[in-house]
Amino acid sequence: QVPLVESGGGLVQPGGSLRLSCTASGRIYSSYVMGWFRQAPGKEREFVASIRWGAGTTFYTTPVKGRFTISRVKAENTMYLQMNNLKPEDTAVYYCTGGSDLPPRTHWGQGVQVTVSS
Repeated sequence: QVPLVESGGGLVQPGGSLRLSCTASGRIYSSYVMGWFRQAPGKEREFVASIRWGAGTTFYTTPVKGRFTISRVKAENTMYLQMNNLKPEDTAVYYCTGGSDLPPRTHWGQGVQVTVSS
């Protein structure tokens, strides 16, 4: 079990920015993949982005390409999701995830609410 703790959610106006953080406990191996999923009200949970811990290889779902950036700081055991030009349809609970699969689904954080509204 790899505890994952998210932070950084909140309310933002359309066009605004937020940065989500996810800190993992324990040693993270280079093959480990961390990522973000989100679930909007009444919708299924969907993949947002992922990053391989060692190489830093990233993947994004099409709706967020060019607006969201996933990154990690190894020394902090922390992954970030920088979200720019946010839209109302980005409103959802965002979950930090980790695992050896792609997209990662083995370990889950508790989720943080992101609300984009004027």
